[in-house]
Amino acid sequence: MRIQERSRKMRKRMWSCRRGWKPWPAGRRLLGRQRGQVHDIMKGVKDMTRGNPFALLFGFAFSLMIGNVFQQLYTFVDTMIVGKYLGVTALAALGATEWLVFVMFGCVQGMSQGFSISMAQRFGSQDGEGLKKDMGASIILCLFLGVFFTVLGQILCKPMLLMLQTPKEIMGMAQVYLRTLYGGVGISFGYNILAAFLRALGDSRTPLVAVSMAAVCNMMLDFIFVVVLHGGVFGAAAATLLSQLFSAGYCLWAIRAGGLVQLHREDFQIQPERIGRLLRLGIPMGLQNVITGIGGMAVQWVINGFGTLFVAGFTAANKLYGLLETAAVSYSYAVVSYTGQNVGAGDYRRVRKGFGAACILGTMTAGVMSLIMLVFGRPILMCFLSGEERVLVRTVETGYTFLRILAAFFWLLYLLYIIRACVQGMGNTILPMCSSFLQLVMRVVCALFLTIEIGENGVFWGEVCAWILADVFLGLCFVWVYKRRTLE
Repeated sequence: MRIQERSRKMRKRMWSCRRGWKPWPAGRRLLGRQRGQVHDIMKGVKDMTRGNPFALLFGFAFSLMIGNVFQQLYTFVDTMIVGKYLGVTALAALGATEWLVFVMFGCVQGMSQGFSISMAQRFGSQDGEGLKKDMGASIILCLFLGVFFTVLGQILCKPMLLMLQTPKEIMGMAQVYLRTLYGGVGISFGYNILAAFLRALGDSRTPLVAVSMAAVCNMMLDFIFVVVLHGGVFGAAAATLLSQLFSAGYCLWAIRAGGLVQLHREDFQIQPERIGRLLRLGIPMGLQNVITGIGGMAVQWVINGFGTLFVAGFTAANKLYGLLETAAVSYSYAVVSYTGQNVGAGDYRRVRKGFGAACILGTMTAGVMSLIMLVFGRPILMCFLSGEERVLVRTVETGYTFLRILAAFFWLLYLLYIIRACVQGMGNTILPMCSSFLQLVMRVVCALFLTIEIGENGVFWGEVCAWILADVFLGLCFVWVYKRRTLE
């Protein structure tokens, strides 16, 4: 009787569509459950269109947080082993390439996350067929883009290092490290699109397991390649790539073995309209990270002029900064998935509730991270460095000054990630890209002019000023996009 009642209600909803006599899409897709289309996709994933937003976001983000901490350990362990076993010069070489690595791999990560917005919205509206076709189109795009970015990176590697005025004594090592990483862009694309797909469906556990195992693999390979085989910075880069290949393989195995989705040949058809939609979401998010990276390179250009010791101290502090920033990144992934699913379901009241819950979580977490920087900053910086006492004192003092300034305003960074993710989840990726451009302008202005007034610390304050400007802009964007969406 219950089944008959449900079928009757469903048929009524299907044919009560305001625009003519077209079947209601969700109703049509629910009927498709008899063919296993949506049922297969629902295994092992989390529906974020119901339940307590606070608990959902924290639970989802917590898994991502642990995973992102392990992911940061890739570079964290690289830096520690390189600094301890290869010396300050090699550490400075890694620091000189940091923003160039971020530009390339940040673009890859941003585009993959942009593609996943469409998948999250398909999942929220129970469009199983559309979800599979989006996944197939994303894989095709990643294959082409992976080859393109690999070739582009090899061509531009040396000119970009020269443009940043990389010191001659570290140019050779910096070039080896960068070329090796750029050679593995396709591996990064593979992992990021698979992980983004899983997160779009509410599965944060599988990426966590993949990254955790890959981090352990990276630590072992780092020690073997750098310490045992004396592979230098090439060994450190190769260890990172092989570890990421391992995590991509695990995600692919989990998707196939877990029955999350079964792709067929027809799902890999090149459909211009679908490809265009994915690129409209993905390109702005990729460019957002590129713009952020360009700002970082401009700052790096100024920093390189302050000498090797300053570069090494700034690099060591940046590694800890990146590690403590992972919680903000995790919240942003959770908010994008949560917002995307609820936008797909048409429930904007839950979008607003989730936004408020995420802001509370972000502010509380930022307070904890600031405390870690202030209390444990110096001892952690010492883990990266070796050499004469005079060198250590100068390098650690540079890094800890940076950490003290960041700690006072870290909550602004967490709010930035959350507001930006909510706007992106509602389908607007252009405005967040514009916010990154504003951050670029602020960082460059402070690096060029504030350093003249207050010295080296002007670079550090430029980071905080960029957060403030972006927060104000994105806050206004959120209000505008939300009102526009609710009126549609």
